[in-house]
Amino acid sequence: MTAPIVHLASVGTCLPGDPVDNATLAKLVGVDETWAEMFIGNATRHFTVDLPTGEVRHTLADIAATAADRALTQAGLEPYDIDCVVMGTATPDQLMPATVNLVADRLGIDNVPTYQLQSGCAGAVQALDVARTLLLAERCGTVLVIGGDVCAKHLETDFDLGSRTSAELVNYVLFGDGAGAAVLSHEALGQRVVIRQVLNRLVGLGREPGQVVDWFGLGDRHTDRTAVFEDYKAIEEAVPALAQQTFWELMEDLGWGTHELDFLLPPQLSGRMSDRISDGMPAPNARRVNVVRHVGNNGNALPFLQLEELLRQWDGPGRALAVAIESSKWIKSGVALERS
Repeated sequence: MTAPIVHLASVGTCLPGDPVDNATLAKLVGVDETWAEMFIGNATRHFTVDLPTGEVRHTLADIAATAADRALTQAGLEPYDIDCVVMGTATPDQLMPATVNLVADRLGIDNVPTYQLQSGCAGAVQALDVARTLLLAERCGTVLVIGGDVCAKHLETDFDLGSRTSAELVNYVLFGDGAGAAVLSHEALGQRVVIRQVLNRLVGLGREPGQVVDWFGLGDRHTDRTAVFEDYKAIEEAVPALAQQTFWELMEDLGWGTHELDFLLPPQLSGRMSDRISDGMPAPNARRVNVVRHVGNNGNALPFLQLEELLRQWDGPGRALAVAIESSKWIKSGVALERS
């Protein structure tokens, strides 16, 4: 009996509104343009919120449904062809109903299992892992996988420019909003790329979180707790090492040599840091697929934006490796792809 194979059939993405460049951020929130380029390396990003007015123009469900619809179209499928929907996000529209179910409703998908995973940068890979596991167990034939985040809901737009610390201003330069989706199937549809391996591992035992995104109910809405916290020093120290570990674990598990890798998709924290991390992964023949400079760090959307760019560049047989590291409680994740 032939073992089941999981194919990546298509990828669709959605970036809300027009790109917001560093010059615009400098005028609106007081970010220094030179500093933004020198230390962060992100040139533009997209927001679901209109920064000058604070008006919310898109929800996560809005942009996730658009990305999912594009993925279905690319695969040549209709909503009724989907057997299961899995979504990864750190910023759902509400705690209930789950955003995955709002998206399924907009697409016209019903009477199928749905799963929503609450996670940060590794959430998209976790969603791919769940989908792949279901397909390998032959519980589904075609799965729609979605990842997205709306970070702008945590950015204040009405404040005194002189009241912000440099740590707070980093978030305006670093983060962005977006959504992505992929169709996974037993059948060699669309792109005909095979998912060879998925790694998803918590490595945070006894370690303090590198990122915290809190939420408040009516009972504690006046708390003094900080809503968003990042330990940038810990992230800068830990993520490159964890990325290298993930790289080698996947390569050794598959028996791939470093010279056999055609594409490398490094963790997308910022333009500068992603370049630094990819330099530490010895793949001399691999093209680096780095999109964060132009889309911002939009969490669970980023792996799909990378995959979309990968598929634009990928012509013919080859191998690709994607790595994502989550700093909230430290998760290593990655995906290995092959096209024959």
